Amino acid sequence: MAVNDPIADFLTRIRNAHMAKHDSVEMPHSKMKVEMARILKEEGYVNDYSESGRGRGEEARRRAQVRSRRAARDHGPAADEPARTPCVPQAGEHPRVLDGLGVAILSTSRGILTDHEASRAGIGGEVLCFVY
Repeated sequence: MAVNDPIADFLTRIRNAHMAKHDSVEMPHSKMKVEMARILKEEGYVNDYSESGRGRGEEARRRAQVRSRRAARDHGPAADEPARTPCVPQAGEHPRVLDGLGVAILSTSRGILTDHEASRAGIGGEVLCFVY
């Protein structure tokens, strides 16, 4: 099935799996999804992520799997889908998500970074999503 917005699809699959109390969710592989999953793991929003499938020439068969962080009291992450008109902050103008309690994931010239990492590096980028 063709997806017009793979980032929104990635976030929606994680959110739906968590709401349905699934331990993991599998989706088509892409480098951006894997980098976003890495950030979600580093920030403590998911337990782990993995890649599976065949090698280079067969991208359509590669899969990414994200394992959710579930506990009795855990409400899990709330991920906002990207806005229709993406915000492109300059260095030093990064958005604060819930007064620093959440994280913004940015696409920068140095790869996919959090708003904190981009601020420390002094670079701007396009906001992909907010997670809180």
